[in-house]
Amino acid sequence: MIIKPRTRGFICTTSHPAGCAAQVQEQIQYVQSKPEIRGPKNVLVIGASTGYGLAARITAAFGARANTVGVYRPSSGSEKRTASAGWYNSAALEQAAQEAGLKSFSVTGDAFSKETKEKTVQLIKEKLGKVDLVIYSVASARKTDAATGEVYNSVLKPIGKPFTNKTVNFHTGEVTEITLEPATEKEIHDTVAVMGGDDWEDWIQALRGGEVLTEDVTTISFSYIGSEITQAVYREGSIGRAKDHLEATALKMNEQLKSTGGRAYVVVSKGLVTQSSSAIPVVPLYISSLYKVMKEKGLHEGCIEQTYRLFTDRLYTEGETPVDESGRIRIDDWELREDVQAEVVKLWDSVTTENIYELTDLEGYRREFFQLFGFETDGVDYDADVDPDVKVPNSI
Repeated sequence: MIIKPRTRGFICTTSHPAGCAAQVQEQIQYVQSKPEIRGPKNVLVIGASTGYGLAARITAAFGARANTVGVYRPSSGSEKRTASAGWYNSAALEQAAQEAGLKSFSVTGDAFSKETKEKTVQLIKEKLGKVDLVIYSVASARKTDAATGEVYNSVLKPIGKPFTNKTVNFHTGEVTEITLEPATEKEIHDTVAVMGGDDWEDWIQALRGGEVLTEDVTTISFSYIGSEITQAVYREGSIGRAKDHLEATALKMNEQLKSTGGRAYVVVSKGLVTQSSSAIPVVPLYISSLYKVMKEKGLHEGCIEQTYRLFTDRLYTEGETPVDESGRIRIDDWELREDVQAEVVKLWDSVTTENIYELTDLEGYRREFFQLFGFETDGVDYDADVDPDVKVPNSI
């Protein structure tokens, strides 16, 4: 099959196995070019196939020589359709880990389900014994409650009143004004159910119950705060309520784990191009402006750079892990520097359809969006015939 990108809104419905493999290899090479990390030995990553979850698994495996287990949704290709980018990413990672002599396993299934948790606990018992780092990086718009079967859907809406601001169609460069209606109480509740801390806590309880956590286990999940520009639709909106719940869950779990030397943190990261962020109005325009400023200042980081810094400067540094007044690890510090935000606001106030490519890095945003799916990657022949049916080694 000759695979080309096909888009529907903020989603690319195809992905390229060779492009995904090349990008995984780029991340591996970045980590291998850095000093080795004195970090975890056995790592579980829940939501391991894309974004920060993938970057964390790569950093642990190829930076700290850790054995890893990745949990993610199954997706296989066929003669008529491609698998997901996450599937191809995971296949490439598993292959590279095997070649490097690392133990590496994939559990495919719904991370919210009891069955997936049970399969993962059993695998860890049989193959690794115990894990000393658990990373929860599940990004999903929908959750089926494992106990009741009830289905929850998350929304990306403001709370209390409508919100109006600029947004951009990152495919065309058209800047328009958009108004978002506020979330209902049910929508807020459902968003918290999907994206809050309940499932993270369920995972830790299942792992503790299965006796596969070390006494000094570290567990982290990811959050975002962002700038004043995005506050109404993000941190002060429905997704912000979910992040509040996630952070409260971290504090509760930290109290439970610290008696044996364990710890739980929320990690606040910088704004990046992800499938999730592409779906949030206002955010693509903000990130395009942010990229322009941070690249010019030499401060730009992608997922892999942020994750390596998280491991070396925060999680596995000598002494206490630095946290803010709310107990969160902050690696969004460069994004929220006063000089960075001041310049982003200037761009935001001036940007129009006519000058967007001059004032922002929208082209970089658009390219990174397609790279999420394995396209627009240097060195890949996109006119070549490739097999979309890629197998994942060590997958259950």
